[in-house]
Amino acid sequence: MDTLLLLLQRDARAPHVDLAAQLDTTVEDIAQRIAAYERDGTILSYRAVIDPEKIANGIVQAVIEVRLTPEREGGFDRVAERIAKFDQVQACYLMSGGYDLLVFIEAKTLREVAAFVTEKLSPLGGILSTATRFRLKTYKENGAMLTESGHNAAKLSVTP
Repeated sequence: MDTLLLLLQRDARAPHVDLAAQLDTTVEDIAQRIAAYERDGTILSYRAVIDPEKIANGIVQAVIEVRLTPEREGGFDRVAERIAKFDQVQACYLMSGGYDLLVFIEAKTLREVAAFVTEKLSPLGGILSTATRFRLKTYKENGAMLTESGHNAAKLSVTP
């Protein structure tokens, strides 16, 4: 992967002058490369990593394992794309192993999660089974350590 993309993943708000210095190039080169990545769809969006403990919005986050029957001439793609279009769905991945899709959702309450699974997800054609798990606490999100105030965010040393 291009080093510029790696730096942007760590800090999308890094000033172009800092990026240029790290990559031994010009600010103009950085601006052009970023613009090209945005135009061709390599960079899809910019996001802030939010500590859910700090905003206390009461959002319920769930992960749903979904087993499917593949469609003729479409495999898993059509069903996955239908699932991904629901507003509650934050991410949807095709997986290897014991289930086919891994779906991350957000809802206001546990009942909303249950309603999503029973009223929207399960009735879709081709769904064999689902298993829902709830996020209880986040320790690391998109490479950023989320720690309680006063704790050191440094990596722990490994001891025997």
